Amino acid sequence: MVALASETMITGQAAAIWVCGAYLIAALVGYAGYRAKALSAGGAIAACLVGGTIFGFGGLAWASILIAFFISSSALSFFKASDTRKIRATETFEKGGKRDAAQVLANGGVAAVLSALVIPLGSAAYPSLFAGFVGALAAATADTWATELGVLSKSRPRMITTWATVDAGTSGAVTLTGIGAASAGALFLGIVSSTALLLQHEVLLVAHGVFPIVLAALAGGLGGSMLDSLLGATLQASYRCPLCEKATESRIHRCGTQAHLTKGITAVNNDVVNFVATFAGALFAAFTYTVVSSAF
Repeated sequence: MVALASETMITGQAAAIWVCGAYLIAALVGYAGYRAKALSAGGAIAACLVGGTIFGFGGLAWASILIAFFISSSALSFFKASDTRKIRATETFEKGGKRDAAQVLANGGVAAVLSALVIPLGSAAYPSLFAGFVGALAAATADTWATELGVLSKSRPRMITTWATVDAGTSGAVTLTGIGAASAGALFLGIVSSTALLLQHEVLLVAHGVFPIVLAALAGGLGGSMLDSLLGATLQASYRCPLCEKATESRIHRCGTQAHLTKGITAVNNDVVNFVATFAGALFAAFTYTVVSSAF
C-alpha cells in the first residue's frame, strides 16, 4: 500500500512538471508571436493559456497541430499585405493583423477545452475528442485561409445568402478562391493531424488509418467555414461610417467616427461568429470521424 501511494505521488509529480513545462513553452511561443507582431500583449497571454492547455493535457501531437494552424495563419496575414485589394478589404475588418486575446480564444478556446477533457474522460473518449479538436482548428484554419486569400480574388465576392455581388471584405461574402483556400486549409490541417498521430504511433491511427481523420478535418473545416459565412451574412453586426460612407465591422470606424448599425445583432461580432464556427467544426468532425471510422 505504501509503495502504491509512493508510485502514485511520483506519477502525479511528473504530470505536474509536464504541465508546468508545457505552459512555459507556450509562454515562450506566445512571446515570440508578440515580438513578431503577430499577437498583441493580450493575445500572447491567451496563446499561452490555450497552447499550454493543449500541450499539457493533449500532448505533443495535439500541440503540433495548433502550431501548424498558428504559423500558417500568421504567415498568410502577412502574405501580400501591401496588395491594394487586401488593404481595401481589411479596412472593413473589426481588427487588424495582430491577434488579440478575444481572437485567440475564439479560434482556439474550443480546441483547448477538448484537450483538457482527455484525462478526465479517459481513453474511450479519446478518438472523438481528438477528431473534435482537429475539426475545431480546421474550421479556424479554413476561415483564416479563406479570408486572407479570398480577398485577393480577381472576381467580386457574392453574399452566401442572396448571391448578390458585394465589396471584398463584406461579412458573409464568398468567392471561389476563398472556398478553394478554405478547402486547402482544412486539408492541410487533416494531413498535419494524421502525420502527427503517425509519428506518435497513436492507436487511433493504427486502428482506422489516416482517411477518417483527414475527412473529419475537411468536414469540420468546410462546415465551420460555411457556417461562419452564413452567420456573417445574417446575425453578425455590420456598420457604416456616416462620415466616410464605408462599411465596417467595428462600432467605431478607423477614422474615429461612431458607425451606425446596418444589419445583424450588436452583441454578435466576428469573435462570436468564429467561436460558434469552431464549435460547429468540432461537432461536424467528431460525427464524420465516428461514421467513417466505423466503416473501416
